[in-house]
Amino acid sequence: MSEKIHTTTLQHVARGLLGTFMVVAGTGHLTFQRQDFRAQVPDFVPFDKDTTVLASGVVEIGLGLGLLLLKGENRVRMGLGLAAFYAAVFPGNIHQYTHHLSAFGLDTDQKRLARLFFQPVLIGWALWSTGALKALRKRK
Repeated sequence: MSEKIHTTTLQHVARGLLGTFMVVAGTGHLTFQRQDFRAQVPDFVPFDKDTTVLASGVVEIGLGLGLLLLKGENRVRMGLGLAAFYAAVFPGNIHQYTHHLSAFGLDTDQKRLARLFFQPVLIGWALWSTGALKALRKRK
C-alpha cells in the first residue's frame, strides 16, 4: 500500500460523516445509550456486558477520530480496521434480532431484521470512503 491513494470530494464528505457518526456512537456507548448497546452484546462474549460496551465505545471513538484526522496510507488502514470492526460487531446485531431485544427504536423483528442488511453498507462505506477498496484492487 505504498502508492498514494487519492479520494474524491464525495469520499471525503462520506468519510467525515462516517467519522462523526462513529465518535457520536462511541460517546453513546459511554453515556446516554449505554443500556441500549448492552442489548447487542451476545451471551457468548466472555466479558461483562457493560465492560464490553465501554471498551467498544472507546474503540469506536478512536476509529471515528482516525477517519477524521488520518491521511494517506493510514487512512486506508483505518478503513480496513473499521470494516473489520463492523464485521466483528455484526453478531451483536444478530443477537438483538434472534433474542427479540428492543433498543435504538428497533422494537419489532422486522426493524431488527432490516438493520442486519445495513451492516454490509457500513462495511462498504468504510472501505470506499477511505480509498481502501481502491488500494485492495491495486494490490491484486
